[in-house]
Amino acid sequence: MTLRFGGFLPPFHGLGEDPTASIWRDLDLVSWLDELGFDEAWVGEHHSGGWSPISSPELFLAAAAERTRRIMLGTGVVSLPYHHPLTVAHRLVQLDHQTRGRVMFGMGAGVSPADAHMFGIAPADQRRMMAESVDVLVQLLHGTDRITHKSDWFELQDAALHLRPYQQPCFDMAVASAGSDRAMRLAGRYGLSSLTFAGRPGLVEPPLAQLWSAAEEAAAEYGTTVDRSKWRVAICVHLADTRQEAFAQVREGMCRWFNEYVRDTVGSPASLPAGREPEAAAESRTAIIGTVDDAIETIEYLLQQSGGFGTLLVTVQDWATRQQTKHSFELLGRYVVPHFRRSTESLRRSQRWVSEHRDDFTAQAREAARQPEPARN
Repeated sequence: MTLRFGGFLPPFHGLGEDPTASIWRDLDLVSWLDELGFDEAWVGEHHSGGWSPISSPELFLAAAAERTRRIMLGTGVVSLPYHHPLTVAHRLVQLDHQTRGRVMFGMGAGVSPADAHMFGIAPADQRRMMAESVDVLVQLLHGTDRITHKSDWFELQDAALHLRPYQQPCFDMAVASAGSDRAMRLAGRYGLSSLTFAGRPGLVEPPLAQLWSAAEEAAAEYGTTVDRSKWRVAICVHLADTRQEAFAQVREGMCRWFNEYVRDTVGSPASLPAGREPEAAAESRTAIIGTVDDAIETIEYLLQQSGGFGTLLVTVQDWATRQQTKHSFELLGRYVVPHFRRSTESLRRSQRWVSEHRDDFTAQAREAARQPEPARN
């Protein structure tokens, strides 16, 4: 199973920055990922809290599609309880056609209680609503029968898609999970892909292998199948030429994000030692902060601990400067990705072969140089 790589943009930006400029920087970063040859880019949906200005990932991805050539573009994620499932399906299908098949559909229940409050939704109802929406969306996107469905929050009457997806039979549908096996079980129930947040600095996450087992158990229970190659695992990553440079580059931004957003805005129970936030996150493997070798070692650990997955997504936190973030992705693309794709092995074999026979080749070249020039006619 060849490991794929991508970026996951919530996106987070500290208060005080011009929001228009931050959106354009995010578009520029997706273009950079495309230029570097990354496989995927995912963009989230948020409606409150100030730090995440994108409320419609579909609008953002439509613009990103015009700036890129080959990278796959995913909603990371559409918060299903906030939307009627028929309009969600139609938006994604239209985007699938506009991009000629570069769309991925990430789904979630919504992680912000403040967002749910503004929509008049009780947090206790979000997962139930998500499960109901997923059931209808699978029927709409994978089937052709007309659907009539009435619930306490949406209604369908003889509903069907008049435009089918560009990708046949449908684009990839991924259920997002953060520290819980409930979403993994939902993915398993319908045989959908999974998008798992493997590391959230300051929190202890369930083992990845345990989460995948939940998806497999649900798939067996409902007679479906799940595929590890379609399992995406997201973790914060920042690389530099040295480990100390990497720590120094993210320290101020990470501390601000942790104190002003994680602690003071959303009130998360996450805990990191003051003054050692980057080091602690790297040591606990809830983030990858360091060098190319550090990234390779931690990704190999995640693959071993999980039993294997198909795509490693870099959660972009905007901890470092724009140029430092782009350089981090460049290091990842130039040196980490080739390690896992084995793309330099043939070049290394060729180098070794030439090196092992260089004396013979040099002797042949010298002998050829001693030969008289051919006579001219």
